[in-house]
Amino acid sequence: MSERKIIFEVCCGSAYDAEQAYLGGASQVELNSDLFHGGLTPTIGMLLEAKKRAPIPTLCMVRPREGGFCYTECEYAVMLQDAKLLLQYGADGIVFGFLKNDGTVDMERCKEMLTCIGGKQSVFHRAIDVVPDVFEALDKLIELGVTRVLTSGQAPTVPEGIETLKKMIAHANGRIEILPGGGGVFPSNASWCMDTLGVEALHVMAQKSRYDLSTSGNPSIHFGGALYPSNEQYFVADRDQIAGIVNAISR
Repeated sequence: MSERKIIFEVCCGSAYDAEQAYLGGASQVELNSDLFHGGLTPTIGMLLEAKKRAPIPTLCMVRPREGGFCYTECEYAVMLQDAKLLLQYGADGIVFGFLKNDGTVDMERCKEMLTCIGGKQSVFHRAIDVVPDVFEALDKLIELGVTRVLTSGQAPTVPEGIETLKKMIAHANGRIEILPGGGGVFPSNASWCMDTLGVEALHVMAQKSRYDLSTSGNPSIHFGGALYPSNEQYFVADRDQIAGIVNAISR
């Protein structure tokens, strides 16, 4: 990368993804499982192998299920246990988000998670993109002392949310880091996104498909949900696309 101190974070769904992100030039990794459902908590084994293969900061998602962000007492307890274990085994930070049933930030649960995280990095994820008042939510996270917020500006992609992202950055005024991230960022527009927003940080998910033909002997059997996804196709980090974005934003 160039002399610009850019945070280029890649959303990864496996230790292999983390390795590809590192080889492509990423400066840090957000480690998840099950990216199909928006990213869930990774395993300890995945974290250990990712740290071995990608010697860059690795932040771990703590999210017990797909769906919303208002968790049961049991799910919440599991999240705290997962965060403690991930930090114990080398996570450089925790990515999380707690909302109340009305979609506002759950201050008490966030506070307890931050106590668990201690001096490591804390990231409030894209749960902020569904809150009713994004500026009120930012103020609450600033009050709590959260390190940064991952957001697409309450839009499906970063380019679509660019105007709201500008307002969020202005509102934050350096009190909390705003990490633009979500879909719609490619080598062709990554530099434009960063320059337009005046930021030195970006979060992307760059994937390509692979095929595992081991199930092709009996195509009537499916190992997925009711949508019957392909048994043969799966997705991995696209090292070439990652390198292309790194090259674009390093100029």
